[in-house]
Amino acid sequence: MSDEFDHNDTHSDGLTEGDYSLQRRDIAAILYAVDANDQAKLIELMEPLHAADIADLLEQLNTYDRRRLVRLYDREFDGEILSELEEGLREEIIAILRPDVLADAVRDLESDDVVDLVEDLDEPQQEAILGALEDADRVAVEQALTYPETSAGRLMQREVVVAPEHWTVGEAIDFLRRAEELPEQFYHVVLVDPRMHPKGNVTLGKLMSSRRNTKLTEIVEDVFQVFPVLQDEADVAYAFNQYHLISAPVVDESNRLVGVITIDDAMTVLDEEHEEDILRLAGVGDEASLTDTIFEAAKGRALWLFVNLLTAILASLVIGVFAETINQMVALAVLMPIVASMGGNAGTQTMTVTVRALATRDLTAQNAMRVVLREVSVGAVNGVIFGCLMALVAAFWFGVPMLALVIALAMLGTQVAAALGGIVIPMALDRAGIDPALASGPFVTTVTDVVGFYAFLGLAAWVLM
Repeated sequence: MSDEFDHNDTHSDGLTEGDYSLQRRDIAAILYAVDANDQAKLIELMEPLHAADIADLLEQLNTYDRRRLVRLYDREFDGEILSELEEGLREEIIAILRPDVLADAVRDLESDDVVDLVEDLDEPQQEAILGALEDADRVAVEQALTYPETSAGRLMQREVVVAPEHWTVGEAIDFLRRAEELPEQFYHVVLVDPRMHPKGNVTLGKLMSSRRNTKLTEIVEDVFQVFPVLQDEADVAYAFNQYHLISAPVVDESNRLVGVITIDDAMTVLDEEHEEDILRLAGVGDEASLTDTIFEAAKGRALWLFVNLLTAILASLVIGVFAETINQMVALAVLMPIVASMGGNAGTQTMTVTVRALATRDLTAQNAMRVVLREVSVGAVNGVIFGCLMALVAAFWFGVPMLALVIALAMLGTQVAAALGGIVIPMALDRAGIDPALASGPFVTTVTDVVGFYAFLGLAAWVLM
């Protein structure tokens, strides 16, 4: 097979097909240029890289090398790199950049990228960036910052291409060709009435493929979604995903067009929502990052470790109630962790599926009972399967037939309880306005441990003693 089809071929941009990540030798070459203080070589090596790859590179380096690289890269530093950086590193990088370099870096950014950049910075650094903008751009960014942090107003960009709804295709094309400045990326022309109320979207593909005398209103998209400026960004992201939107207008309280949200920003919100759910399910907080200090990382995890400690103590108290039973049959102590472990895993599985379904709005009040019955049935089926399996193991291992019956029944009860807790607890927390991804874990663990230990040891005390 020829080299052109080799998936291990390295591209000139420092990436390899299949992994799309920076290679060690490229990072080594960049660091060598920094060590040699060779700015020309550094620029040559960095120039082909995408802003996202440069951001990844900066995140991988230690603080000392990162500072040296940024200072040597100097005026080549692009504002897109700041947009791609983790929030925790932005302040550090902005503090390193010279004011004139920072000004050049942010001037070419779209307004939504500037808002995303400055919203989490301290006031002096916010002023440093805002001061670098043109007056009109600064006003737009400051206006966006007055909206709630998770609203459509923060997510939108002010740069919008609009056309009166009575125009023809030819008039729109002529307008676009004469325009001195257009957004760097846009997908639709938004049709508006004389009061700037959005009336429809025309894709660029339709615009370029239609005859000049065609009315724009004749080629508008069938799906047209408008978002209020105060709409929650999670709802916006859901709508983009649900209705396959590419861009959508944003309107103020008077229904006047004030901006547009594009698919890349909506998908970023969706990704962040998914990432937060994963981190919260693990009990490490929604802002966990590899760039956090040791103290920040420890602080973020300590709370849920403490909650888990309390639940473990509660489970231990249940075991303590049956201490005499365990003393009379050591086999119970051997088999007890198996029941709890299987229940814990089953509860986590159900809880994860439930939290995801709540986040995607697939689990609603209308189908809740059906889903609960389904999950309980799944738990019962698995309980029968693994209960019978463990009964065989226990009978062969310890030669006590009634012990086999006890563990089989305990396994069945624990699996059903785990399934029930794994779905009911997140639903109840969600109904109460508490984030189920953040709070479900400890409660589900408590249910599975307490039910597992109590069912197994209680049955053992009743049947065997």
